[in-house]
Amino acid sequence: MPEKRWLVLRLQAPLLAFGGVAIDHVGITRDFPALSMLTGLLANVLGWERTEWQKHQALQDRLIFAARLDRDETGLLTDTQNARLEKNDKGWTTWGKLEGRDGASYGAPHRRRREYHMDACILVALRLEPDAATPDLDTLAAALDRPARPIFIGRKPCLPSTPLLWRADVKAFDAHAALTLATADSKSPAKAMRAIWPLGEGPEEGDKVTRILDLPDLRNWRTGLHGGTRKVVEGTVSAREISA
Repeated sequence: MPEKRWLVLRLQAPLLAFGGVAIDHVGITRDFPALSMLTGLLANVLGWERTEWQKHQALQDRLIFAARLDRDETGLLTDTQNARLEKNDKGWTTWGKLEGRDGASYGAPHRRRREYHMDACILVALRLEPDAATPDLDTLAAALDRPARPIFIGRKPCLPSTPLLWRADVKAFDAHAALTLATADSKSPAKAMRAIWPLGEGPEEGDKVTRILDLPDLRNWRTGLHGGTRKVVEGTVSAREISA
């Protein structure tokens, strides 16, 4: 089996959010990014519209990625939000245009809770299958370098503190190996880091595997609703940390 090419993304910010299944007004965050979130992030840097659901769906179906937790010592921040939103209230968006809302006025504040990782760093190795379709990895790399719109990681307050594209030249047989090789030139000591990778893209048993689970991180981009689960492996990779 020939080696495959991987892009390596560095998701680092004062606040990060990898939204999980929300219950009522509580928006939790997972430890790792969802496949649907990465699809939306890449679609955003490419400048796609939300209405172009066919493009989003095709990209999600092609996207293969693994992620490792390089830094998350500070834990979670829970943001409690209270806002009185009237029918005629408007707010600025990343498009530079005012956005309004429909529906009647609210008689009481709108309350919700949102969780964020503080000062975390997540490394993501990704590729596209098939690799010859559009967009290709070179197109994604160029868009990550010069995005069509401002980038945020999970939620709009989560602005990256470093460029997202860290390496565009990693060659590896599978996703687990790509995470291991991504920082092979670093002088920092190697250590075991928590990670996830798709089933079939790395070890499935042994001391590097913690569990195999059905992860509900797919989206039906036509309806905008939850689109099912996929099998992923949660475990560790032995790799070197990237420098700050």
